[in-house]
Amino acid sequence: MLLTHKLKLLPNEEQKNALMEVVERFNGACNFVAAAAFRIRSANKIRLQKEVYYAVRERYGLPAQMAIRAIAKVCEAYKRDKGRKPQFNKYGAVVYDQRILSWKGHDLVSLVTLSGRTVIPFLSCDHYEARNGIIRGQADLIFKNRVFYLCVAVEVPESETIEPIDALGVDLGIVNLAVDSDGGTRSGVEACKFRGRVAKLRSGLQSCGTRSAKRHLKKLSGKEKRFQRDINHCISKHIVAKAKDTKRSIVLEDLGGVRSQETVNKAQRRDLNTWGFFQLRSFIEYKAKLAGVPVVFVDPKNTSRICPRCGHVYKENRKTRGDFECVRCGFAGPADHVAATNIAARGRVNGPIVTGDLFGPMDHLGRKPTNSFVSG
Repeated sequence: MLLTHKLKLLPNEEQKNALMEVVERFNGACNFVAAAAFRIRSANKIRLQKEVYYAVRERYGLPAQMAIRAIAKVCEAYKRDKGRKPQFNKYGAVVYDQRILSWKGHDLVSLVTLSGRTVIPFLSCDHYEARNGIIRGQADLIFKNRVFYLCVAVEVPESETIEPIDALGVDLGIVNLAVDSDGGTRSGVEACKFRGRVAKLRSGLQSCGTRSAKRHLKKLSGKEKRFQRDINHCISKHIVAKAKDTKRSIVLEDLGGVRSQETVNKAQRRDLNTWGFFQLRSFIEYKAKLAGVPVVFVDPKNTSRICPRCGHVYKENRKTRGDFECVRCGFAGPADHVAATNIAARGRVNGPIVTGDLFGPMDHLGRKPTNSFVSG
């Protein structure tokens, strides 16, 4: 499978200026080509190349292959929406291919600039893949927060898919980010509090409007996204490791369109809109693929309302957000754990949807204490 590795470039001052010139000229050329594509109403790469190639070379001083890459980038963007002219940021990504990029050892890369080739060192914990020559396709040169990065597509071998003997159901949510059918829980309280603090701080800084506040806002940019990404990486890593160690498939709910289907009050709107369930799902998918663990998606309807003991489905089975109690047989337990158990049952290949006592030993209220996910 293909993964994207982000390499941090370490150019000297002269190389940094050369790369900056490439970024500005390349994106300027993209806007020029986009105007021509919109004028002639064509996203055909060959036709567009005949139309603008020499003008791009002369006006922006781009090397031949870089001009070709600019035209190709515009064609891809224009194909997505032919109703409007594409606009490219001054510091947008520059596309490099094998003709204008080459690897020198395991920590150096040679890039074409407007003044010729330059060899730049880079930092990456994934240098082994680059050294062994399994980098595939194009690479994007990105300028972000005054740092240059190279995003490279790397082909990573997949593990042989295991034959699952059971299923591990995972219920995704906001109060509890993930609860598995074994009772493992990762609370979302910490994430919600963090998002609330960041939102409050951002609001105060925006109201202040001073130069110091604007600098603080710039420093704050992306912090919430990085925090959420780290949490999702930890959760997905733990779930995949547990499924692989116990030879089980992973069963998830298909939550597509959940934001448009759910109606929440104003106070809960931010939590719903910042819920990173799709990112967590994608992390579980690609980690599972690398580990050879099958992933199954099931219909989420009534997973938190059906009794795993008697199969009775009723809205009143879930009296509160966190508690489940069947009105027919009296079975009780944590609502998210019950949902995860029902999800596992729906994805189980060998076994009925409703089984007997799926929770094992319980207390006098029919509850079983849950453990917590290990972060890391």
